[in-house]
Amino acid sequence: MNTSAEASVSPPPTVADFYRVNRGGGLFSEAFSQRLGAVLALIAQRTGLPPTALTIANLLLGLTVSVTVVALADRVAAGSVPAWVVGLVALVGWQVAYGLDCADGQLARVTGQGSPAGARVDVLCDVAAQIALVTALSATSLAQRPSTPIWLIAAFAGTWMVNLVTSVMQAGPNAASMITSTSLPVRLVKLIRDYGAVIFVAGLVLTLAPAWTTWLIAAFTLVNGGFLLASIGFSARASLR
Repeated sequence: MNTSAEASVSPPPTVADFYRVNRGGGLFSEAFSQRLGAVLALIAQRTGLPPTALTIANLLLGLTVSVTVVALADRVAAGSVPAWVVGLVALVGWQVAYGLDCADGQLARVTGQGSPAGARVDVLCDVAAQIALVTALSATSLAQRPSTPIWLIAAFAGTWMVNLVTSVMQAGPNAASMITSTSLPVRLVKLIRDYGAVIFVAGLVLTLAPAWTTWLIAAFTLVNGGFLLASIGFSARASLR
């Protein structure tokens, strides 16, 4: 017969428990990245790792992958290193790193280990990892097309952070969304700003057609720049009501 103490012990969390507390991120992120994060969170919980360990692992893996892409960009452009090898490293590595980024929050929420300091570390590591990713794509673009305008690289780097800034703003008590519909067509359109989908496309381009990287960063610049302007207009209109 179980004692009252034994009966009160909660069962260990499952992958479903971790996934249940995910913070979304978009259609692709919810379908793949957050599910990968739930698996990684479960592994971390069973091995006794704290959420910050996953945050640091995300940073280290993201930096390692991006530095590898930068270091080999010229050799890939010259044909001495197969593009698909470096691209595959980026495709898989960036996705796993993002899975770790999803996992740290899930682990913190399920196990009650969240803290303001941990949240700050998470944001700072995200910034560092994304700076490295932007550098990797910029280096590839310049290696593949030396004529790539410097102003495009600068605009790409600046507007890329719009996603991160708006994500942080969405987490507060004053969060607001320009488009609140959760219908499938709207969610499909929003894939252009889904970080998991974005880095998947970036990895595919590096794997299959690295010469297209310049067009890729131009597209990202237009999307993120357009979203920034729309967000400013949306917020300004709301503040004047």
